[in-house]
Amino acid sequence: MINRVILIVMDSLGIGALPDAEQFGDLGSDTLGHIVDHHPNLIIPNLKKLGFGNIDGAAGGRLVVSDPIGAFGRAAEISRGKDTITGHWEIAGLQTEIPFQTFPDGFPAAFIKQFEEAIGSEVLGNYAASGTVIIDELGPEHEKSGKPIVYTSADSVFQIAANTDVIPLNRLYEICEIARKMLQGEYACGRVIARPYVLQNGKRTRTSDRRDYAVSPPAPTLLNLIKDTGKTVWAVGKIGDIFNQSGITTSVHTESNADGVLKSVQAIEMDFSGFIFTNLVDFDSKYGHRRDPEGYALAIEEFDRGLSGILEALKADDLLILCADHGNDPVHTGWDHTREYIPMVFYGAQVKPGINLGTRQTFADLGATISDILSAGKTSIGDSFKNMIL
Repeated sequence: MINRVILIVMDSLGIGALPDAEQFGDLGSDTLGHIVDHHPNLIIPNLKKLGFGNIDGAAGGRLVVSDPIGAFGRAAEISRGKDTITGHWEIAGLQTEIPFQTFPDGFPAAFIKQFEEAIGSEVLGNYAASGTVIIDELGPEHEKSGKPIVYTSADSVFQIAANTDVIPLNRLYEICEIARKMLQGEYACGRVIARPYVLQNGKRTRTSDRRDYAVSPPAPTLLNLIKDTGKTVWAVGKIGDIFNQSGITTSVHTESNADGVLKSVQAIEMDFSGFIFTNLVDFDSKYGHRRDPEGYALAIEEFDRGLSGILEALKADDLLILCADHGNDPVHTGWDHTREYIPMVFYGAQVKPGINLGTRQTFADLGATISDILSAGKTSIGDSFKNMIL
């Protein structure tokens, strides 16, 4: 019997374009495959022995091992989107049928005027951009004028960047909270994101104090089901933000992938029943969006080394699951997410080794399986494959 499930989302580590990828401008995308193209000697012994490279289509079969110790498969997305919230919510049992509104030409002038009045300041920017690029472009004017930088992307996001020596962190968060309350109705937006940065030695660098202000899930998720049974739901990284704290009993902030791994291990070493849900965002924010395949490869290798500690910490009645939430191909055009299959790997003392689940038709099968394993009830969508892996 499984007492606890640990689900670690390797944010954006997709494994190949979905059949409908062309509709999203993502034909030919393959996050993992293109990383291996650029870094063919990827050193990931732990991921490989778990069966990560044995997943159908993963890196063109270049990471296959003969006797994987885990079960594995891939999943397609049925929600209309390719963003963080859509992917995580689908994993947790919610389908997003109407995609979150995007603002490729910036937010309407009428809204920006209302927002400026609400915060008592004009803003800079208000266009789609890479976060690292826009702070270099508009940073000097922001630092001189004190006006916050507003920008968006192909996702449904309203991002506010500021030098924390100009706009203190607490004030930046306050401005984001104002935006979150305003971005409703005709201006509905999936996430407001605080993007603080510092200027050191002439270089503008974003800090780890990012904070996401998401809309609340419209219905109960896997997290609510587990919490309602009296079990613990321990969120690591931006999971708490993604679900707006709904269904979460404990939420801990992380500063990096390595910190996320450390805090996951610390949670595993505690004595409680339930669910540990971790997001490792560096893959996405530092390497996918910045179109850095070499940096992405090194981050995967770093995670693989950290995975040793996770595997050592597991108890006999724990189940470890690794997955992603979308793709972010670091050699694709632009700088946004890509519509891809996500990997799924399962490991624990009770897991049947070598089982290939093939292709699941929705991320929600993950949540349905976790809920089934923890006897938490049935998620609104998704089919459990518990009996296939245990």
